[in-house]
Amino acid sequence: MNQRSNWNRIAQWVVVLLCAFGLKSYYSTASVDELRWILAPTKALVEVVSGESFEFESHAGYMNEDRSFLIAASCAGVNFLITAFLMLSIRKLLRDRSRSIEWRFIPAAGLIAYLVTLAANTVRISVAIPLHRMPSQTAWLNPDQLHRLEGIAIYFGFLLLLFVVSEGAGSVENPRALRQTLFPLLVYYATTLGIPLANGAYRRGSDFWEHTLFLLIIPPMMILPLTAFRFFRPGRFPVTKHIEQTPDA
Repeated sequence: MNQRSNWNRIAQWVVVLLCAFGLKSYYSTASVDELRWILAPTKALVEVVSGESFEFESHAGYMNEDRSFLIAASCAGVNFLITAFLMLSIRKLLRDRSRSIEWRFIPAAGLIAYLVTLAANTVRISVAIPLHRMPSQTAWLNPDQLHRLEGIAIYFGFLLLLFVVSEGAGSVENPRALRQTLFPLLVYYATTLGIPLANGAYRRGSDFWEHTLFLLIIPPMMILPLTAFRFFRPGRFPVTKHIEQTPDA
């Protein structure tokens, strides 16, 4: 690339990071009323999937009819939105380093990340509603731990699915598939662990370290099926045919 393209690429990196930083700063202080741009469509989709009905209560969120479940600001999934946006944008910038990239990839990544966030939110909340009504102690997990496991598994699952789809149908069979799947994992850890650590989240004590343990265990376990598919896929190991030779008559 020429010097102009290099400066253009640097500017794109700066804009992507500023968008992520700006959205994170906004979300850290936003009230539930200010998050209706993502909570309202999430609520509508959850109603379709779960059959529940929710009403908005200012400064609280969307409450269901029997007042047993609240879609609050923490259900907005903005951190996942930021993660998905960064994954798509950074991957684009790294993959196409040898040529100029049009600026429209940034709003496109933002729109895709927003739509995927709505889908992930819908699945997570629709699953959380029946889990919330289960007995207070399920197997070896308490309700908070079960909710945490469900959230991490669904959000990272959607992130991994988004990565595979964005890479193309042949990405799973690519010889570098395992190394490539580490990219969404690193982005996920940067937003779910790196930023909180930088903000001093470790001061919360055991709750933060328990959450960290879940983060360090669940996502890598979800990558294993892709690795297994790559390793054991048909055609990986050549089939040697044994031809039995008979002596001439």
